[in-house]
Amino acid sequence: MMGKILVIGSLNMDLVVNVKHMPQIGETLLADRLEFIPGGKGANQAYALGKLGADVTMLGAVGNDSYGDIQIDGLKAVGVDTTHIARINGVNTGIALINVNEHGDNSIIVVQGANKYVSKEYIDRNLKVIEESDIVIFQLEIPIETVTYAAKKAKELGKTVILDPAPAPDDLPAELLSNVDIIKPNETELVKLTGIEEVDSCISKAVDSIKKQGVKTVIVTLGGKGSFVSAQNDVIKYISTQDVKVIDTTAAGDSFIASMALYLSKGKDIISAVEFANNVASISVTRKGAQSSMPSMEEVEKYISEMGSAK
Repeated sequence: MMGKILVIGSLNMDLVVNVKHMPQIGETLLADRLEFIPGGKGANQAYALGKLGADVTMLGAVGNDSYGDIQIDGLKAVGVDTTHIARINGVNTGIALINVNEHGDNSIIVVQGANKYVSKEYIDRNLKVIEESDIVIFQLEIPIETVTYAAKKAKELGKTVILDPAPAPDDLPAELLSNVDIIKPNETELVKLTGIEEVDSCISKAVDSIKKQGVKTVIVTLGGKGSFVSAQNDVIKYISTQDVKVIDTTAAGDSFIASMALYLSKGKDIISAVEFANNVASISVTRKGAQSSMPSMEEVEKYISEMGSAK
């Protein structure tokens, strides 16, 4: 039996402009092309879950505009329940303006738009959705006050709370961490959250500093090196990943957290869930884009049969 997963988070439209070099002040450039790509960490995670066949619902907000239509239609197409996504009149859907030069370097300006309207009051209006879920996933692209409030409500209702601490703040509210069951930083986010610079040699120390604040399980994603898991009952393990040709890491974190949550919703243990998530993330980095790189369950099963599973 598969549990219900709820994603509470951001929905953005990424406007990606490819240029030869970054514009200087006062400079006008001719761009090679402009791409409109649905994004936002919340939407990416919900999309990944839908693509894998999960029972998934999304809470968030978009504007009453064409970008909002594109976001909702895209999520619906992979089976995400978008019924409760708010449409905000007079406010644009969140936008990320991304300039990418010929070396792949980028500069990003984010206009939060409707994401700022994911409020405590919105959460209160949708408490029934939280109540009907088994696992609730958060990120930090909506107001942190809302994340803290919603995580507390989810915990009070007995739900498993997963936090993707991205973009990482200088520190997280103690009230939020005390209501999180599983947190998944990458190496950069772990440094920012703990202040411990030498992650390679001090990863256990950094992870323990988070667990002391009430989080039961900390999973650190290490890129091509795999993942580090520190769970309850002193379960500590490094889980490797397959050696693949990396094309685009944009969606690695989102595909990881989504696929891990899917396996947990099926009653699997945390180690099995992280092994599965490593496999899914390994597929996503071999493809360009965010949502476009997310694999189906059939593709994951084929990959594991050909490459073997991460361990």
